[in-house]
Amino acid sequence: MFKKNKGFTLIELLVVIAIIGTLSGLVLVSLGGARSKARDVARQSDIRQIAAAMELQYSDDGEYPVITAGTAPTAARIANVDITPTYLKPWPEDPGGGDEDPCNKTKGAYCAFTSPVGGDYCIFAALENGDWFTTSDSGVSTLDAAPTVLGTCK
Repeated sequence: MFKKNKGFTLIELLVVIAIIGTLSGLVLVSLGGARSKARDVARQSDIRQIAAAMELQYSDDGEYPVITAGTAPTAARIANVDITPTYLKPWPEDPGGGDEDPCNKTKGAYCAFTSPVGGDYCIFAALENGDWFTTSDSGVSTLDAAPTVLGTCK
């Protein structure tokens, strides 16, 4: 009688490994866009939380907290600050990590303009899809270009 071999041949195993490798490569490529969108959603959520904290602070004190940030046309990065310690602690950090000078580039941390006397504010972040998400004393909005002065944050 003939002895029947059990198992897979080397060719069969190589074909299966090649198919699995191709499929996993396609999945990883498609997840890159999803990660970018998830970071943008996190930035928008953080900006909305900042807006809510600023409004709660305004309802308690009758004025917005003073943000130590840049004055137009130079924005300043704001992070790890206690602007509204009662309502927002710790300060949210950008999910992408940011870069050296994020406020004047196309991605990075949360940035702000303030008026010289305080009170008015513009806090914004660059989204990875090219838009800018902002909050100010008039609410949150999405812009096509980076805010350059307090009035353009609306």
